[in-house]
Amino acid sequence: MGNVSISYRCLFPKLMFTSSAAGAGKSVIWYVSLSIVRVRRLILFSSSATIDDIRTLQKYGLASLAFFYCDFRDGQKKDRRGLLSSLLIQLGEQSDAYSAILSEFYEDHRPRPRRGFEQPYASDSELADCLKDMLKLPGQATVHIVIDALDECPVTTGSQFPREEVLEIVEDLVNLQIPNLRICVTSRPEADILPVLEPLAFRSVSLHGEDGQVHDISEYVKSFVHNDREMRRWKATDKQLVIEVLTKKADGM
Repeated sequence: MGNVSISYRCLFPKLMFTSSAAGAGKSVIWYVSLSIVRVRRLILFSSSATIDDIRTLQKYGLASLAFFYCDFRDGQKKDRRGLLSSLLIQLGEQSDAYSAILSEFYEDHRPRPRRGFEQPYASDSELADCLKDMLKLPGQATVHIVIDALDECPVTTGSQFPREEVLEIVEDLVNLQIPNLRICVTSRPEADILPVLEPLAFRSVSLHGEDGQVHDISEYVKSFVHNDREMRRWKATDKQLVIEVLTKKADGM
């Protein structure tokens, strides 16, 4: 990071975000790569080993990584503004060039009472343009964007359509054809999500059909059943029945 130290609260009011690793609980992972030559196919972003690999590249300035976990219970993590705000701040912290763009953007949009009016924060379209300016900047490391649990974005909120707006952002970023941009999206295969993401995806992985996913769920259920204090008293046949039923009912989730 450079020497810039400013507050972006007027651009992103009440902003909160996390940058934890993407979860493995969604049924489909879409991986969009706009340059498939000499590109490591990082399909399962939920793999801690893969995340560690990218973290290592980050240390040497060879990659940037930004997460956004959608959460319908959190107003800042379920819509387009939350996504854009989170990505901008995360990327701005990983590159002096990105930080300079974000700082200039802040100066252009922060409240200026002396002009006779106040502009409390940037619009969503202005935030999107700023993100695009960052991503199109030449000479930067490969950018990995992970959007986890897209289906957690509500379909409608009043007159707004949060999920549709987030999908539009993803589609716009892919259509920019930026060679060093990688996007990973995890979601349940909802009817409104599939038609948008499937045509864009370089690779799609359905976790329902993955043997490893089913095995991991089964092992988790077994561990819980055999270690729970109350369940330890159950008959072996009852324990096995619970394991089989829960693993089957989980349906890969």
